[in-house]
Formats: sequence, C-alpha cells, structure tokens
Amino acid sequence: MKNALTIDLEDWYHPELVKRHVPEDPEPQIAESTHRILGLLGRRRVRATFFILGDVARRHPGLIRAIRDEGHEIASHGMTHAPLWDLDYDGLDRELKTFREVMAAVLGPEASIAGFRAPTFSMDNRTRYAMKCLVDNGYLYDTSIFPVKNYMYGVKGAPCALYRPDLNDLSRQDARSAILEFPLTVFEWGRVRIPVSGGFYLRAFPYFILKLLLRKINRMRPFVIYFHPWEVYPETQRVTGIGLKNYLITYYGVKNALGKIERLLQDFEFEPMNDVIQRATRAEYATGAGSGQRLL
Repeated sequence: MKNALTIDLEDWYHPELVKRHVPEDPEPQIAESTHRILGLLGRRRVRATFFILGDVARRHPGLIRAIRDEGHEIASHGMTHAPLWDLDYDGLDRELKTFREVMAAVLGPEASIAGFRAPTFSMDNRTRYAMKCLVDNGYLYDTSIFPVKNYMYGVKGAPCALYRPDLNDLSRQDARSAILEFPLTVFEWGRVRIPVSGGFYLRAFPYFILKLLLRKINRMRPFVIYFHPWEVYPETQRVTGIGLKNYLITYYGVKNALGKIERLLQDFEFEPMNDVIQRATRAEYATGAGSGQRLL
C-alpha cells in the first residue's frame, strides 16, 4: 500500500516552542538540511509532498524550484508560520493569497497548489473558520487535524481515515463538503489513540515499534509520515531557555532521525499526498470521500 510522505518546509527558528527564544537575525539552515533530504529521496526514488512556508520560498526561491524539478508535490504551510489561533478568517485569507503570489513568482503562474497544512497542527474546532477559508481559496485537501487531543492541538473524536469534514464541527463528516481532510496518523488501541505519524512521536519510538504499528495501520488504510528539515539534521542549532520538556520535544532523537526515515523508505511504499488521496478514494479506503471520484 502506498503511503503519504510529507515534509513541512520550515527552518529551525520557526517552531512554536522555540520562536520566542530565537536571537535576532538567525542564521538559516534550511538549504543544507533540505538538500540532505532531497539526496535521500533521490537515492530511494521516492517522491513526497513538501508543505512550503511562504517566507522560506521568498528567501530561498532556488530551493523551491529544486524541489519542484525533482518531481515532488508543492503544497502550502502558510506564509509566516502563524498558528491559526493567532489569525482570523481575514488574516488567513491574506496569508493564503500572499502565498499564492509568492509561489507564482517562484514557480510561474501555472503553479498548482492543492493542499494545506496548518502550522503547529492548529486546525481544530476553535479555528474551524480556517477550513471554510481554504475552500474559498480553492484548496482541495487539508492535512492539519490530529484525531487525538493533547495540550497544544488535536480534535477529539475526529475520524482517523480520509474524510470530508463538517465545516461547523471538524470531528464530524459531511459528504457534501468541498474539501477533504487527511488526518495525521494515529494507532488505535481500543479507545486509546497513539500518535505515530511524525515529529517527536517518530523520533521517540524505537524503530521496531514504529514499524509494527505502521504495518498494522496499513492493513486498513494508508498512513501519513511528516517531518521537518531541522529535525533530521544533526547540526540544527539548538535554542536554550525553553525548559526541559520543550527542549526534549523539539530535539530528542534528532541525531538519528534521518536514518529512521531511510529505514521507513526501505520498509514501506510512499508517494505524494495527492496521489495517495486519489488512490485511496478510488479503492474506497476512505469514509465519506466518494468512491471513484477523481479529486485532484
């Protein structure tokens, strides 16, 4: 089964847990860390989806073109990495329109952007205005919802498979909805949902456990893996003064993360998210998505 491999293209100073402690004029590392990822994907002949931060595209247009030229899907991670709870409809609308303008300047006016991932997975029922804003801006899918609640983000009770979200309650399905949600992958153990799809969770789990859980998920549906260039780059600059908990969440396992990604590429099949969505809807892996419908 083909699964979705996704990279959130942001630099080491963008994450919510560190950004208030970053020195002025931080030195970018995005080019070096991303080229390391591109090298791995090229060797393994794997294509992925890159959720591009608009500020990164504006500062590093050549990097974005390199990603596109190697056959990867280009999608949106917003413009400034502002979480949705710091915006409203008008603020997000401005970000999405500015992002389109930047990508047209970098990749040409024909650049097609179908997907979105919110910074810090900040799409939930507090920020559900954003889903309507995505629809109004022509997005076909979102992949921002964690179907388990933690202290920062998540939508309790949301479906674990691809679905069409009710714009008034993102935990519910609505077959008439104009947008698809590919939620971040969790392993369901009875009533317990365990995040396994990327970030800290991917770095923290021993590989044999991660592989076992993902194999079980693949018996039912495709999964999504996500990571950031800074968390698979051992030379990533560390930010201090953020407290032990946040430091561990941000940096634990960074040294060995790229090797873990390479093992995933060996043990599972991957492709860009839009391809997985088309395949999943045709094969009826998803609930409420519409069998046989070509969505992207």
